[in-house]
Amino acid sequence: MSAEPQLAAVEPLPVRTEADATHRAVERYGQMVFGVALTHTRNRGDADDVFQEVFLAYHRRQPMFNDDEHEKAWLLNATLKLAKKANSTSWRTRVVPISDDVEVPQDSFEFATDEQQRVFAALSSLPENYRTVLHLFYFEDQSVKQISEMLGISEAAAKMRLSRGRALMRENGGLDDE
Repeated sequence: MSAEPQLAAVEPLPVRTEADATHRAVERYGQMVFGVALTHTRNRGDADDVFQEVFLAYHRRQPMFNDDEHEKAWLLNATLKLAKKANSTSWRTRVVPISDDVEVPQDSFEFATDEQQRVFAALSSLPENYRTVLHLFYFEDQSVKQISEMLGISEAAAKMRLSRGRALMRENGGLDDE
């Protein structure tokens, strides 16, 4: 008698869903998106909103990318656009500052060290084009070439923004003299 051949059970390939792609993007780039949003909005609540909007757009559109750098650039540009939009809302432009004698609670986050708090404050006081380049260079470890490609500027412009941004940070007390 011949025995029938036994076929090994084959596991089906896992189905990749939109949620899987979004989850991977959040794990991989979430800190970058939140960091850029925070440096541009200067407010944790607004940074949270920008973070959510960026990944909601990512999830809904499911864009196709050539490589990881293309994906990172898309997320960075989306973050910058949404942070700019958050900063230009009618609520922000029409709000009247409270007088100096009223104590206003500060955002509910603190950095681990005084130095980090000082660097963040100095970075937040810079114009947007310097904040972006400095954040990408120091916090995201991007090279000048990568920054220039992400922002669509020349390498010389990226270097100039880094140099001028560092000088302004020193003036604002955020960087020690090198």
